[in-house]
Amino acid sequence: MILTTSNGDTPGYLELQDGSIFRGKLFGSRESTDGEVVFNTGMVGYVESLTDPSYRGQILTFTYPLIGNYGVCDRELFESGNVQVKGAVVSSLSEQCSHWEAVSSLDEFLGNEGITGIEGVDTRALTKHLRQKGTMLGRIVREDDDIGPFNVEDPSLKDLVSEVSPDKVRVTKGEGARIALIDCGAKRSIERSLLERGCSVINVPYDHPFTDLEYDGVLISNGPGDPMMCRKTIANVKRLMEMDDPPPMAGICLGNQIMALAAGGSTYKLPFGHRSQNQPCKDLVTGRCVITSQNHGYAVETSSLPDGWREWYRNLNDSTVEGIRHETLPFMAVQFHPEASPGPTDASGFFDTFLEVVSNDR
Repeated sequence: MILTTSNGDTPGYLELQDGSIFRGKLFGSRESTDGEVVFNTGMVGYVESLTDPSYRGQILTFTYPLIGNYGVCDRELFESGNVQVKGAVVSSLSEQCSHWEAVSSLDEFLGNEGITGIEGVDTRALTKHLRQKGTMLGRIVREDDDIGPFNVEDPSLKDLVSEVSPDKVRVTKGEGARIALIDCGAKRSIERSLLERGCSVINVPYDHPFTDLEYDGVLISNGPGDPMMCRKTIANVKRLMEMDDPPPMAGICLGNQIMALAAGGSTYKLPFGHRSQNQPCKDLVTGRCVITSQNHGYAVETSSLPDGWREWYRNLNDSTVEGIRHETLPFMAVQFHPEASPGPTDASGFFDTFLEVVSNDR
């Protein structure tokens, strides 16, 4: 289907915390907005990124020059029920989109979702600036808005996980292992990956006490914000880890950080994060390298890992920790996204490795 949209002419600008200004034209809802400005270098997958709960509170810059050319497909393919970003920044917004499953243009879609984008921005210059200075707060402003001095709330100081986690338990039955998925803002593709492997998925809120569940293993999902804000989840995971006969446990992205914190480790904020589909990571056990999809702004401090824990995966670009594993207990986690969506599926075997541990423990 070929869809055409008129981008209109609503001048505006992106203002960063350090006073830098990047001018362009607004699209989508065309209203002023603010958040933490980050960038993603992926060539495809803008719909998955826009609906990824890990982007909660952020203004997402796409470095690929042309965005919107295949439109927006049905919501069943989204990574959550709605758009999670506070805003979008693109160089060139395609006025015409073509895809056999497209139901709307990106402009129309963001407008219906109440999300503002800005196009015509020199995203190469913006990305270079963020790489040199680090991610920072920013706001997208209509040229005719009088919104006063820069005063943007830092989303990392908020408990963002509570905003994207479900408020009740939901069970999707399968014939295999029963996996309790601690939903801190889980991408739908994580649940799909488990269901494709025959699992029963017990989707639980981030603060669930695990007092009335029957399960074979626990998986802690991705999610937004500073992991230190996830105090209830950390406390619950710590309690599970310290059981006499602890269940097999795994973590993805934020889940990796939560497991490290629950074990007694520490995390820190990266200068500009890893948000891309081409991050090389080395398995320090096998020596195998996988190309991974990533979306995180925090990492585990290697030296903080307590006795019994070891680094499992390492990023070959900057040597940051990309996975941890316990030497004797059934605990493992990765910082990247083995479910991809978008991105390569090199690391999808993580689910099989975890489920093998679960099977052996049953």
